[in-house]
Amino acid sequence: MKMGLLVFIRNVLLALCLFLVLGFLYYSAWKLHLLRWEDSKYDKLGFLLKLDSKLPSELASKYANISEGVCKPGYASAIMTAIFPKFSKPAPMFLDDSFKKWARIRDFVPPFGIKGQDNLIKAILSATKDYRLTPALDSLSCRRCVIVGNGGILANKSLGMKIDDYDIVIRLNSAPVKGFEKDVGGKTTMRITYPEGAIQKPEQYEKDSLFVLAGFKWQDFKWLKYIVYKEKVSASDGFWKSVATHVPREPHEIRILNPYFIQEAAFSFIGLPFNNGVMGRGNIPTLGSVAITMVLHNCDEVAVAGFGYDMNSPNAPLHYYENIKMSAIKESWTHNIQREKEFLRKLVKARVITDLTSGI
Repeated sequence: MKMGLLVFIRNVLLALCLFLVLGFLYYSAWKLHLLRWEDSKYDKLGFLLKLDSKLPSELASKYANISEGVCKPGYASAIMTAIFPKFSKPAPMFLDDSFKKWARIRDFVPPFGIKGQDNLIKAILSATKDYRLTPALDSLSCRRCVIVGNGGILANKSLGMKIDDYDIVIRLNSAPVKGFEKDVGGKTTMRITYPEGAIQKPEQYEKDSLFVLAGFKWQDFKWLKYIVYKEKVSASDGFWKSVATHVPREPHEIRILNPYFIQEAAFSFIGLPFNNGVMGRGNIPTLGSVAITMVLHNCDEVAVAGFGYDMNSPNAPLHYYENIKMSAIKESWTHNIQREKEFLRKLVKARVITDLTSGI
């Protein structure tokens, strides 16, 4: 009798164990399927695959009562996070005197970091002393920013007044303003450039704007030190073309762009080859994409103008300020224009940024 009871209990326990094992396997398979389904919602970089121009419901309700034309606090970063959950907003525009503490850039050489540049950067910052925007712009509770590209698509669009209406107007390299105000505006908050791209004639600089260096190589930081301390620029310092020897700016009007934006644009947003974290073929983002990355972290609303190259129109102007045609574009050794287009189109489609000239 006792033996039969023990056999019965043993069989019940075995059946229970089998049931638990099967249940665990079923649950695990379901979870794995769910995770795979979740992963399939995103591309290999982490962007949402199905992008929609309609705002997510929670954001639509959040901004529903804000009138048209009124700045929407946190708008660009909120949508960016919705389509790219890995996005983390905190990242200062410019390097300050705590730059050595920032782990994200400490271990990378230029252009993706500051490794090996400590002494030069320290010398520059000790002279410039200012590491932020102007007090008036820093005090704004909501900032609307526009990046003005150099594309020929800006010509004859009469967007000047609209561009000047933004709180922060960012221009790139040596693209002129004087004589083109009707199309590109007359306001400049900052001009981001590097030695070979900087305006070479001092009289062509606009008044009251910040001069911002994007350091792509170690020579760029050395050049900026010459400029800040008004020393003689050496032409034999490894530049690939002639560079500006004088910038009509006082030290407090000069900044160093946080190289994290070059790193993030290249590897996180565009998906360019990592190449062990050093400059190589096709892994440098254009200054336009770098500037967009910067403002996503530091502006509430973001617009661009003069972006995009229409290769199907070889006779269209390449830049708004000269007669060179689109057909003059050659394959770039450093940039991957097609990958950048894909990145920018994601931002436009999801309404993270507004494309004023519809060139992207």
